[in-house]
Amino acid sequence: MFPIGLVSLKKALAQTLQRAAPEGSADFRTVSARPNGGPARFLAGVALGLAAAMAVVPVAQARNREVRAEIATVALAELPAQAQTTYRLIESGGPFPYAKDGVVFGNRERLLPAQARGYYREYTVKTPGSRDRGARRIICGGMPPTQPESCFYTNDHYASFRRIVQ
Repeated sequence: MFPIGLVSLKKALAQTLQRAAPEGSADFRTVSARPNGGPARFLAGVALGLAAAMAVVPVAQARNREVRAEIATVALAELPAQAQTTYRLIESGGPFPYAKDGVVFGNRERLLPAQARGYYREYTVKTPGSRDRGARRIICGGMPPTQPESCFYTNDHYASFRRIVQ
């Protein structure tokens, strides 16, 4: 997933600490000058480790942008009848059949475009024959909730999304 694994980065830093520390000491504060480089080598290792760690963040962010750019679309008319009904309820402001309809959706999966907390709200799409809320949802973002900027449909409980287009 990352060009440099965090585990291997941790191991490299630990090895650098061990090489730079005096014999029998694991405390980096007692580093002394040694033929293997001593404090200079230790500090170079720490700097290299920090640089590598900071390089991981932009790569992960770029991958998230790539995923979001690939969200498929679906026409509202192609959605199941129950999803179309839920969409109309969203536009009219309810009433919604489930108490959790309209609650904030946290986007923990990070499959939708990044937004501030509270931007997305989730709504249940009834699933015929299901005794609970089922896996189908519509997630909408923007204010006011009755005029969302964009809505997304999932039929697999947030594992994938399709942007709803008119």
